[in-house]
Parts: sequence; C-alpha cells; structure tokens
Amino acid sequence: MQFDSRVEAMRFDEDANIWRLSLQDGSEITTRFVVTGVGVLSTPTLPRFEGMELFEGPSFHSFHWPHEPLDLAGKRVAVIGTGATAIQLIPEVAKVAGHLTVFQRRPNWAAPLNNAPISESEMDAIRARYDEIFETCARTPGGFEHEPDRRGFYNVTAEERRELWDRLYDEPGFAIWLRNFVEIFIDEEANREFSEYIAERIRGRVDDPEVAEKLIPKDHGFGIQRLPMETGYFEAYNRPNVELVDSAATPIERITRTGLETTERSFEFDVIVYSTGFDSFTGAFDQINIEGLGGARLRDKWADGPVTYLGLLVSGFPNFIMLAGPQSAATNFPRGAELAVDWATPLIEYMLEHGHQRFDAEETAEAAWVEHVKEMYQGLLLRKAKSWITGYNSNLDGHEYGKTRYNIYNGGGPKYAQRLRDVATRNYEGVTFD
Repeated sequence: MQFDSRVEAMRFDEDANIWRLSLQDGSEITTRFVVTGVGVLSTPTLPRFEGMELFEGPSFHSFHWPHEPLDLAGKRVAVIGTGATAIQLIPEVAKVAGHLTVFQRRPNWAAPLNNAPISESEMDAIRARYDEIFETCARTPGGFEHEPDRRGFYNVTAEERRELWDRLYDEPGFAIWLRNFVEIFIDEEANREFSEYIAERIRGRVDDPEVAEKLIPKDHGFGIQRLPMETGYFEAYNRPNVELVDSAATPIERITRTGLETTERSFEFDVIVYSTGFDSFTGAFDQINIEGLGGARLRDKWADGPVTYLGLLVSGFPNFIMLAGPQSAATNFPRGAELAVDWATPLIEYMLEHGHQRFDAEETAEAAWVEHVKEMYQGLLLRKAKSWITGYNSNLDGHEYGKTRYNIYNGGGPKYAQRLRDVATRNYEGVTFD
C-alpha cells in the first residue's frame, strides 16, 4: 500500500509485457498487471461562469469541501446545483447558514432515505440474515435487497398501486425505486402515473405551492435517472432563511468579487458551493495518460464514449482490468465491484498457472459487447434522460444531450454475473493470451 501517490501516466511496454506508471513525484513503478478502482463519480466538473476566479470568499466544488472546519453560522451561502450531492448537503447547510440561496437549473426527483438509529437487537437480526441478504442481492436486478413487484402494473387496481406506493415511500433505502413495478421504467403511462404520485408527496411537504412546483421535474419521469435519497430536503425550503432561484428562467451570467449576477438581479455571498456534478465513468481514466499497444491512448479511444469488453477489459490495453468500470452492470456498486473482483482474480491466477505474460480482449469480442450494451438501452425510458448515466454534462464539451454515451450495462446484476461466469468457464472466451 503506497499512499500520497498520484498516477499521472501509464504506458504498456510491449517488449517486456509490463506497465510503466509515472507518478506525480517523478518516480516510476513497473508492474505486470494494473487493476483500477478509480471510481464512477470521482472527477468533479465545475461550471464555466465568467469571473469564477474573482470571488473573494471561499468557493469550491462540493467534492472539494474543505477538510478544516468551515463555519457557516450566520453566513450568506450559495449552493449552485440540485443534483444528488446538493440534495444531501442543502438541508444541513440550511440549519446553520444565515441565509441559503439555492440556484436550480433542473429539478431532480428525490425520495426520503428514512434512515434511523438501529438498535442492537435489530442489528443482531440483520447479522443472522446475512446469507439470506446476499442470496437476495444476487438475484435482484439492482443488487439490493429490494425485489421488483412483478404482479404487473395493469394487473392491479389504482387503489392497490397507491397502497404499495404509500408503504414504499415510508420504507428506508431504495424501496420506492427498486421494489416498485417494473413497468415504471419502460412504460410512459405507468411512469406518468407514478411520477404524479411522487409530485403529490412533494407538494405535501413544501408549504409554498409555487416553490413546490419548481422542485417537481417536468422534463423527465421519476426513476429513469439515478435516484437521490434525501433527509428533510424538501422541508428545507420551508425555512425562512432558504431561497430557491430558478436559474433556467434567470441564468447565472457571471461570478463577481462579492457574489454573482443573474439575468435578473445581483446577489452577495460569503461562500459559494458548486454542486455541479462529475465527469462520470470515464472522467477518472481521462485524468491519467494511459497508453496501450502502439502508443494508442485510452482517452482517444473513448472520445465518443467508453468501448470495453464486459466493462472489465479494453482491447489494445493488455493486462489491464477495471473494477466497476464503464459498461459494467448498473447495480449496487459494492456488489458490482465484488462481481468484478471475483472474475478478475481467477483470470490473473489463470495467467500465472499457464505461464502467460499477457492477456488482451479481442476486438471482435469487444465490439460485440458494445453492441449488446447499446441494445440493452432500447425499450428503457432512461435512454431519453439528460443524465450522467447517458453521458450528459453541460460542463463538458462533447457531452451534449443527444450524444448518448453508453456508460452502463442495463441487463441487471444476475444476467451480467451469468455472462461473466460463461466467459470464464469457456477458458475466457474473447480474451487472447501470449
């Protein structure tokens, strides 16, 4: 374990069949295999407002929240963005800030986390069910304990649907999303009915009807983008010290020394928090200059979106394995990482046992996997979403809406796990060894 070691470049030495890693401190590491665990959402993106460097107070992306205590008591705070991170931090900032102004361009659906302290007896009961929990997670599409309701959306009455939703909304975790009817992900009318139910719940939690309507998305239905979980998020807007600004109607034009200006008015702040998202899936890889066979660069190969074999390997980049990489299953990420580790470890053992120096994904196998990934987007409402899952990010060139980047495998955890097992039992079909 080597800490404080930032990898700046990786080059595959074809003569020696090793990777040469260049670190930020100027040192070099050589290794037979590289296994990455760089994260799906680990490269923050800032907006491109004029004058951002001029602001005289603390300003930072939420990813770079200061390690030293930041006293917000009585301060005028701006939070720009209402994605998952903002939805988590806004209720906490609202409790201490003198005044909090939230700038929202696109509202997000969110559902209550409903978490609470767990008693020792409850924890004992959970421990006693570990085997059952893991077995359940292995067969659910999302890799969580929540199993979809397969009765059929239209096979039950509207009253029965509402009874289910009332119960799920008050359960902890992703129940309202993943224990629901599968039709909400593929059927426009089913999703519309369910989205209106969630909108009603939001209206019931926000005192000001105009603010409530601003917080309800109109450009996409509930559940077709990754669902943020919240604790007291909507209630935060009932506080007298919290203001919501629609920055789609009145866009931010520039940052100033003392705050910011929209097309409508000027604001003064002590602190600005940019909660403006991440360069998802491929962003962390792009931070490293990764060169494979013939000096080909991974960031060039992925310029229009990721190209992988099984979300684990990349043709032309030998002895390189990605854990929870792009185009792996859209599942509970710890569970997804376990699937990857349990496949990658025997692959390396197979290499060593057979005296191989190099493995690489076949181009044809990679191309077939990419086409399969694309096919699994068809029929799902998420294919239309302005989401980081489909590669949309207005802070990045080439990530415009409509230029879909096929970042995830939508076949579900069980189907993905079976595919990994099949490839391994066929002596790593689609992988060549030297």
